[in-house]
Amino acid sequence: MIGPGPYRATKLWNEIIKLFRGGMPLRRHWVHFRSYDNSFTGTEAVDWLHELLKRNHNFGPEVTRYQTLQLLRKFLKNHVIEDVKGRYGKEDFEDNGQVYRFPPSSPLKPLPQRPPLTESSFLPKLPNWDDYEEVTIQDKIPMRPLVLNSESWNKRHSIAIGEVHECKLIRRKEITQRHVDQIWKSMTLAHLQRVLGLKSLDGVLDAKLINPKHIVHNIYTVNKQGVVVLKDKSVSPPFTLTEDLPHWVLSAMKCLANWPNGSDTKQPMYPGFEKDVLRTVADYFQKLREPLLTFQLYEVFVNILGLLQKQRVAADALQVCCLLLPPANRRKLQLLMRLMARVCHNPRLPALNDAIGTRTLMVQTFSRCILCSADEVDLDELLATKLVTFMMDNHEDVLKVPARLQKAVEEHVAHLRRVQIKYAGADTDSSLVSPSYCRQISKEEFEEQRASSSQGPMAELLEGIIKDKDLSVKDKKKKLKQFQRSYPDIYRRRFPTAESEVAALPERPPRLKPQLKFLALKKSFQPFQRSWSFRA
Repeated sequence: MIGPGPYRATKLWNEIIKLFRGGMPLRRHWVHFRSYDNSFTGTEAVDWLHELLKRNHNFGPEVTRYQTLQLLRKFLKNHVIEDVKGRYGKEDFEDNGQVYRFPPSSPLKPLPQRPPLTESSFLPKLPNWDDYEEVTIQDKIPMRPLVLNSESWNKRHSIAIGEVHECKLIRRKEITQRHVDQIWKSMTLAHLQRVLGLKSLDGVLDAKLINPKHIVHNIYTVNKQGVVVLKDKSVSPPFTLTEDLPHWVLSAMKCLANWPNGSDTKQPMYPGFEKDVLRTVADYFQKLREPLLTFQLYEVFVNILGLLQKQRVAADALQVCCLLLPPANRRKLQLLMRLMARVCHNPRLPALNDAIGTRTLMVQTFSRCILCSADEVDLDELLATKLVTFMMDNHEDVLKVPARLQKAVEEHVAHLRRVQIKYAGADTDSSLVSPSYCRQISKEEFEEQRASSSQGPMAELLEGIIKDKDLSVKDKKKKLKQFQRSYPDIYRRRFPTAESEVAALPERPPRLKPQLKFLALKKSFQPFQRSWSFRA
């Protein structure tokens, strides 16, 4: 099985040709009293190739005989096969007894030359934030000792002691909508790359063709059902209502989706009316200039086909890819997928075709309207069938906004807009500039960095608690106990023995019990001696 990667559609094309040329049974055939060795008839080719495609996990049992015939016609036009007289290209392949053969030359498509991968191509870069402005400067900002309970202590792991002699409030220059759009584009493509499991999107997706405004519009400009809403001409970017579905197509789709409760169109009802409604919808979508998933995104959707065995991963990848569509295309795709799913699950709808089932009819009717390549040399009919079947079965999950991606982008933008604090001696550039990419480190490096970066400040924090003269002995012991529970290793290094712990805390005189205190107070006074009167 060919997994996700660059030029996957071309690799699949070459793989099917190799399997067909290597496995197709060849024998002698007679045509007009003349024999031809190593040949096969059109019917034999359709039979054998159809079984091969149904067993191949890249395509599956949904492949029909007609789709196999269409593929063999492509083979004939591109000189993968030829008739026994050496003709190809303008001839049409037929499912009959006409005899064909393989040409001696190799019909495989060459793969494009990929540029060598660079470190910067692993992930799309975020905007470079090099400009800052100092909002205000405050000298000697006194800070009160911070009283923390155990819960806040465990959350923050820090105590502010003393005063900060100088600090500056720093913020980046105003983040415009253009910056936000670029962040959406960069983080969306990076997320897609991780979901596909690729080192680079080279050969899979041209990032220059992606419009970030489409992503933002598809996420935030939706109705209560999650369907994209198009804006009028007065709004930038100018998504006009003319890009929306015509009123008569929307009426036909509503009638078919709510059958038989969609008769509010006040159209005359007659036997076969539902078939004419479906034909009206199909005619509109089949006459579109390009498929709803667009020609430029064809390769990335073909790569998702290699993930369909992992349903959750494939659904996540489709969520992200569908955000890259123009808003008008995404809206049409959402409405069409809802229509297809409702028609397939409506038991009250009469049969729309006497030869095939409703589910197969929906996929065959609209698959090429959804996914199709601009190149004649491709397997788009077979690939579209597999992808559209998956999308129809999981349309509610596939066409919703990826919540994890949205949360990550919004938190990143909020962080960039947040005012930063620079303390005296801090390096603003190194602490605030966003890195262009992240380098993966080993587990040993992580443990070493964690020990060096966290244990040192924690040891200083412990010394600050011990030497803090403003804390009472009781509060100091309480905070030391909290520190010991949170960082037992650091505490044990500072106080290896019980004697060292006692030596660090000053002893205070023992308190007397209330009864003993009263007795001591009583003894301090002389007893009162009553004198007798000498009066007569």
